[in-house]
Amino acid sequence: MKDMIDLETLEVGYDVPALPGMDEAEIQTPCLVLDLDALERNVKKMGDYAKAHGMRHRVHGKMHKSVDVAKMQVELGGACGVCCQKVSEAEVFARGGITDVLVSNQVREPAKIDRLARMPKLGARTICCVDDVANVADLSAAAEKHGTQIECLVEIDCGAGRCGVTDTPSVVEIARAIDQAPGLKFAGLQAYQGAMQHMDSYADRKAKIEIAVAQVSQAVEALKAVGLECDIVGGGGTGSYYFESNSGVYNELQCGSYAFMDADYGRILDENGNRIDQGEWENALFILTSVMSHAKADKAIVDAGLKAQSVDSGLPFIFGRTDVEYVKCSDEHGVVADPDGVLKVNDKLKLVPGHCDPTCNVHDWYVGVRNGKVETLWPVSARGKAY
Repeated sequence: MKDMIDLETLEVGYDVPALPGMDEAEIQTPCLVLDLDALERNVKKMGDYAKAHGMRHRVHGKMHKSVDVAKMQVELGGACGVCCQKVSEAEVFARGGITDVLVSNQVREPAKIDRLARMPKLGARTICCVDDVANVADLSAAAEKHGTQIECLVEIDCGAGRCGVTDTPSVVEIARAIDQAPGLKFAGLQAYQGAMQHMDSYADRKAKIEIAVAQVSQAVEALKAVGLECDIVGGGGTGSYYFESNSGVYNELQCGSYAFMDADYGRILDENGNRIDQGEWENALFILTSVMSHAKADKAIVDAGLKAQSVDSGLPFIFGRTDVEYVKCSDEHGVVADPDGVLKVNDKLKLVPGHCDPTCNVHDWYVGVRNGKVETLWPVSARGKAY
């Protein structure tokens, strides 16, 4: 996508927050900044892990919504493709050159099904999830209409309590219907245990995933008994990938937040009781913000408020600082406790957002920085693609 943008026609402050070659200090705020070195290390580390454990890694595109980041994950991290949550989002990645795209969600509305059936014409393997046998006929009819093939995963609710079937007979029923439907291909199982990803305790997460593994294993064996093999048994997130990769059942991971690492994921604990953002993964995504007022002696007001981030998982923390604390926000203001008055107007701070996914979705650009210089500018390609 970056090759399609003529940076020379863009003006800092009007169109973009920065341009390549600028000093980091010149970046307009508030905006998203990527530490490219940290990002690359995270991506390579997960790619090496997946390869060493004989797993495919289908990176979660809903986290960053960026074709450029996805391409890095494919090229540097060896990812097999992306998963995303909506058809419009999937189309962006397919048009951007990602050739293996899973909509890890149900597609039920007729217009969306029709668009999904046209996606293979963009050159992408197209996969979606199914948890209702009634969905099969609609997907089949659309694929037949457009002369394409839609691959389908039966989704198992293995603890998230959202979409997915909960019993093995239903898995088999839906899988057999897919296998017999023109234009469709049964590709396997989707079994993401989302409810346990942010549990602080490693032992608690392990206990939850063991229940899921048993449930998924039973489904795989039941499908084999009726002659159906699973190319994909997918799941695994940043808080659990080590469990799925050693389960002997899963063969595809779907981690997303590991690449950027937000405050909420960062606080969960590894097997040794350490936060995962203090060794396992690095913070690579920041909201760069500037002090705009210090009229009160004990607090600074910065320009990153609610409209620059999502606080559903808590407030951001200030990266690399213990002397000041982000304590409150409103639409366009953030309040930073500064008891010793160390900050000055126009000082810049790096915020680690509480939840990276919805934070990224409210910005147009990523500013990629290396060694204090702006190296690249990437659009948030699928921003707002929620349908």
